[in-house]
Amino acid sequence: MSETTHDATVAVNPPAAPDEGLTATELAAKHGLSVSGARPSLIEYVRQLWDRRHFILAFSRAKLTAQYSQAKLGQLWQVATPLLNAAVYFFIFGLLLEADRGMSREVYIPFLVTGVFVFTFTQSSVMAGVRAISGNLGLVRALHFPRASLPISFALQQLQQLLFSMVVLFAVAVGFGSYPDLSWVLIVPVLVLQFCFNTGLAMIMARAGAKTPDLAQLMPFVMRTWMYASGVMFSIPIFLRDKPDWIANLLQWNPAAIYMDLMRFALIDGYGSENLPDHVWAVAGGWAALFALGGFVYFWKAEERYGRG
Repeated sequence: MSETTHDATVAVNPPAAPDEGLTATELAAKHGLSVSGARPSLIEYVRQLWDRRHFILAFSRAKLTAQYSQAKLGQLWQVATPLLNAAVYFFIFGLLLEADRGMSREVYIPFLVTGVFVFTFTQSSVMAGVRAISGNLGLVRALHFPRASLPISFALQQLQQLLFSMVVLFAVAVGFGSYPDLSWVLIVPVLVLQFCFNTGLAMIMARAGAKTPDLAQLMPFVMRTWMYASGVMFSIPIFLRDKPDWIANLLQWNPAAIYMDLMRFALIDGYGSENLPDHVWAVAGGWAALFALGGFVYFWKAEERYGRG
């Protein structure tokens, strides 16, 4: 485009910039730019997590090692803590309140210890999940990685801690007359299903805790209530046999009770299938799938918001 000036010369206007009139979003898209920390697709997110599987495992091991590094007994507290809890519960519920009704001492003591160990696995995973993001903001803000690595690492840490404790749990079972047999093989699928459930729940709580850090102060009360309602210290069908059936069913079908009872069924000779709800394996698998998949998608949806603000 040109025009004639007053001295008869021709002035040529500069051509329009090729990016003129584009919005910032259109300009970024034209030049291949993307939002920093933008949420990847779900499939891509899974691939990124798989690529960082070695980091997830190493991080969980480091956290497990550091957990008791300041204590003189060190890793022995991994076993001593749930055992001491079981001893306290046995004194209060087994001796004073007689919560062992309908069970012999040889069944009740491994029943109680198993319940404490298995519920502690879920409880610790939830509490670690609540702080997974809010307690690691420096790491989240400094490095780019799929944030789900953190709650998964903490759930894996708690699984490793339970596996160490299983040695003592086996010793208690054998000491009270429950010797290894084929039913002990069921321990493996029970732990797999509970780990999937715990991981999904940890991711749900990680997202909630990232938005509301005060949730970490509330959760101990929630977990304590859940523990008392899950039959850690008593057999739900025996203890509530004179109550309406719907109460016992509601308590017995909650996931914490399901995984505890399956572990007791696998480990303790005197704890038979009559103590388990109908379709117990299907229910255990359903809880695991629901929380693992649902928790993962729920956490992924807020991926770009973690560590901001």
